[in-house]
Amino acid sequence: MEAKSTHRRTVPEKELLQDHLALRRDEARRAKASEEQLRQRLQVLEAELEEARSEGKAIYAEMSRQCRALQKEMEIHSRKLEEEVTGLREQLETCQREAEAARQEAERALGERDQTLAKLRAHVAHMEAKYEEILHPGPTLGQAESCQASVGRGCAETSRQVQGAAPPVWTQPPGSLKL
Repeated sequence: MEAKSTHRRTVPEKELLQDHLALRRDEARRAKASEEQLRQRLQVLEAELEEARSEGKAIYAEMSRQCRALQKEMEIHSRKLEEEVTGLREQLETCQREAEAARQEAERALGERDQTLAKLRAHVAHMEAKYEEILHPGPTLGQAESCQASVGRGCAETSRQVQGAAPPVWTQPPGSLKL
């Protein structure tokens, strides 16, 4: 009986252990399934991460290429602008030299013109004085005495009127004097 009683006691223990073992197996199966899901999720995340890294590298490479291209364009543009500035400076210097030479030439020409005008004015004044002398000769000694004697009557007669000379006749129009 003891064997029966031990058997009776061991049967529920055995069943309890089997239930416990079944629970553990279920937990192990669920853990394995969960592990498999996590492993798959990890693989998906690793693939996404690798894809993101690859895209990042591609974007970085493209941005680097564009940056280098822009730097080259800027260098070329900068060189062109520097060359243009150099050319414009040279043109400015040339224009300034030409303007200075033209100014000096104009001053020289104005000086020559002023000298010529002064000579011409002096010549015209001299010619006018000679014409006046020719046209209105001064009174002779006898005419001066008769003019003084007639002071009481008023000496309004000119030497031309005394001599009975005709008014002057110009053979050339005014301003056409040949020098």
